Amino acid sequence: MHDLTESEISRRLADAQLFPAEEDSSAQWLPASPRPAAVLIPILRVADEWHLLFTRRTETVADHKGQVAFPGGSADPGDPSPEFTALREAEEEIGLNPADVSVLGRLCQLPTISNYCITPIVAVIPWPYPLHLAAIEVCRTFFIPLTWLADPAHHKTRTRFLPGTSQSLPVIYFQPYDGELLWGVSAQITVNLLTALRLLRRSYSTKNRPLRI
Repeated sequence: MHDLTESEISRRLADAQLFPAEEDSSAQWLPASPRPAAVLIPILRVADEWHLLFTRRTETVADHKGQVAFPGGSADPGDPSPEFTALREAEEEIGLNPADVSVLGRLCQLPTISNYCITPIVAVIPWPYPLHLAAIEVCRTFFIPLTWLADPAHHKTRTRFLPGTSQSLPVIYFQPYDGELLWGVSAQITVNLLTALRLLRRSYSTKNRPLRI
């Protein structure tokens, strides 16, 4: 994993796009027209090891208060692509200049119970880097090594019920890291990335795709 190059990451992401996703049975619980959104998955090197950068949302945002997330948000009507959306949101939330980012590829779209259809964009960012957090949206950033995330002992699924229903869905939870809990759709995106990069032996079926509740 330490010798995984940017070009190899890009190649593996492209290869993963060649395989059609399984039908998602959770789609029956989603509204007909989910809102398009995108997140940036920032990959960076610390001590010659790949890490992922995460944010923790503030308690004052409208959705997903206090949760661990990737930078991102809804697509604006004029956004030409998910890449543009992800980079725009990352600049707004953590002060990441799009000119300093190297986009390597994307993951398959992921629907959420909150009525979004998210396109995760994978990109390398320089580190160290002078981040500037939007105080209203982000209270901190932190990073987790890919080697730690790829260890199956560090994550598992739990069952959660949809609010106001008897319908249950499996949701991925990681073990706490640096005082933070990675779970829900951000955890699913992380697992999807690890699977696409062939770093995770244990896979999670998209037929039982955990969604953020």
